[in-house]
Amino acid sequence: MSSRYGIIMFALAAILLAVHAQGAQQQPQPPARAGTEDGVAIFQTRCFACHGNPNTPQKPDPFAIRLFTPEAIYASLATKMPKAHEQLGLTDDQKRVTAEFMGGRTIGSSPAGDAKNMPKIPRLKLKWAFGYPTGVTAHGQPTVASGRVFVSTDIGYLYSLDAKTGCVYWSYETKTLARNSVSVGPIKGHGATKYAVYVGDAKAYVHAVDAQSGAPLWKTRVEEHWIARITGSPKLYDGRLYVSVSSSEEFRGGTLDYPCCSSRGSVVALDANTGKQIWKTYVIPETPKQRGKNSKGIPLFAPAGGSVWNSPTVDPVRKAVYVGTGDAETEPAANTSDAIMALDMNTGKILWVQQAEVGDAFMGGCNPKTENCPEKQGPDLDIGNSPILKTMAGGKRLLLAGTKDGYVLAVDPDREGTVVWKKKISENRGRLDGIVWGGAADDQKGYYGFNAGGMAAIQLATGDRAWFNPIVTGGARVSHAAAPSVVPGVVFLGGSDGKLHALAILDGHQLWEFDTDQEFTTVNKVPAKGGSISAAGPVVAGGMVFVGSGYYVTSSSKPGNVLLAFGVE
Repeated sequence: MSSRYGIIMFALAAILLAVHAQGAQQQPQPPARAGTEDGVAIFQTRCFACHGNPNTPQKPDPFAIRLFTPEAIYASLATKMPKAHEQLGLTDDQKRVTAEFMGGRTIGSSPAGDAKNMPKIPRLKLKWAFGYPTGVTAHGQPTVASGRVFVSTDIGYLYSLDAKTGCVYWSYETKTLARNSVSVGPIKGHGATKYAVYVGDAKAYVHAVDAQSGAPLWKTRVEEHWIARITGSPKLYDGRLYVSVSSSEEFRGGTLDYPCCSSRGSVVALDANTGKQIWKTYVIPETPKQRGKNSKGIPLFAPAGGSVWNSPTVDPVRKAVYVGTGDAETEPAANTSDAIMALDMNTGKILWVQQAEVGDAFMGGCNPKTENCPEKQGPDLDIGNSPILKTMAGGKRLLLAGTKDGYVLAVDPDREGTVVWKKKISENRGRLDGIVWGGAADDQKGYYGFNAGGMAAIQLATGDRAWFNPIVTGGARVSHAAAPSVVPGVVFLGGSDGKLHALAILDGHQLWEFDTDQEFTTVNKVPAKGGSISAAGPVVAGGMVFVGSGYYVTSSSKPGNVLLAFGVE
């Protein structure tokens, strides 16, 4: 027996024991379906020949499969991807019990214990506050792993904090603002370092640092355009980082002194161990060319635009990466702008594009319009949020994304992005009243906050609204454009007024509220104050809730420089 085979057998045995213990200690298992073997027998007799075979290292072994949710495992079996699954001849019931065995729980359920603190939501209390010296915007959404909080900042530092106390383990200087959440995962080839933290910055560099010490490991620039930046979080999967690239050109291109416009959004795949580029795909494939000069003699270029503001969504079943794309900056608007785009995760090849808005060429600084501006200024709708991939009952999968005018688009990732439904879910309060930074979803519903204020829950199967809560506070207009977070029973959402809300997923009624727009005593003795909550939403992990407060991007938003941590009293 090879050592690898022995390890795999040991892993399978450990999984069997773990599943047995889980069933005994956490929750009763569902009764066996008539006419089917249990998941253990099916996996051993039908699946282990490939997934336990040391001669097929490209197939995930039992331990690796165990890391997937039962929904993802079932989707892989139900869609017959990879093709070998088609040859198994499993019934739907057999696919389900196998997925539930390997995933460790019933499809559609939540792991036992996940909601243990949910009845105590009204008892959430502030545990600690951490201040960002000289900061004005708490851009970075915290990432929690192994009892640590990793968070990027607008002051050019990445921090590692103790999740329970807020005390600092280390800081790493990025030298420019980083506004995305970090990814944490294994890394090879760096001596004793086993885990790394990955973050992108406003100059389009990706940094990898030792998760334990904060020591730098590598640094790679993914785009040479001088105005390029990374807004979405780099997504780590199977030894690769998938990095989305945006730019700030849209906000200044209308100025006659600017050579408008030549930046293009892109997605870049990097080797997570070395930072070396594997592939790069531009949203607009055509290279910009000079199309003339304006009255100041400044050259003008096209095509341009299609920034990718969001973090890529990885689909192991289709071996694809999905992103939402922004508007075009020049006319005619590319057919890949304002769209959901699917890329092959191994090559970067564009697999399909589903455009939500045709002809959206938009440029800031165009009121009044200049020669740099599009002849017909578009509505600036964008899909600025990460597509949400969900597996429904019966194995059907949906990919959802929202637009600034309040529509949610649901497409079928297994049918080249065919539209399943498209619904207006926001209140009709204006052109950009809708969805900016994203939503959240559980097994039944999707949850979206609106730029014009309030939150709605929708049925994933149809897009119909299940409920709407206007979250009116004092009569003032409040934006709830920040990305929400959902856990069993509760969805958390922040607002431009600085208030953090916890709403019941059943009907949207408010369970808890905290006003972050105030001064705080911080664990690092830095003077700190909260402000607006926007872009980055709250994070729930380890029985605690973490949120950054402060968003000084528009004249109506409130600056702030604090990270807050809440726990049950």
